[in-house]
Amino acid sequence: MTRPSWDQYFMNIVVQVTKRSTCRRRQTGAVIVKDKRILATGYNGAPRGLAHCLDVGCLREEYNVESGERHELCRGLHAEQNAIIQAALHGVSIEGATIYCSHQPCILCAKMIINSAIRDILFLDSYPDDLAQELLKEAGVKQIRLSTTEASKADEL
Repeated sequence: MTRPSWDQYFMNIVVQVTKRSTCRRRQTGAVIVKDKRILATGYNGAPRGLAHCLDVGCLREEYNVESGERHELCRGLHAEQNAIIQAALHGVSIEGATIYCSHQPCILCAKMIINSAIRDILFLDSYPDDLAQELLKEAGVKQIRLSTTEASKADEL
């Protein structure tokens, strides 16, 4: 058995967190890490105590809204948002942390990542949001897409 790298280890956890998603269109997960310690996790789904999209349907799906557009029609929060909120709710500083994500952040999540002072993003799959990429670059937040080999190793673990 080969011991996984830290990036593979945390990305494997992202893959598991993603399985908790209640979104009908795209399952996402995020893990915030600092000094090789997990600070918070998040997956996409409805706010606490509200019905999930799996149960009540999806307006974005119903209206055929393209990926990356009309975020306000979604009843759910994104994985990155939920992870950041969980850290705040429990009084955990994420300044200078790394966030591991199943997908590259959208503009909403990018702005939250920038303001929460997360410094690095590692992700598996790209996401079609040029403005998010522009702002992250301007803010000096480093993004790294794990290679197909690394991603598949994370899935196999």
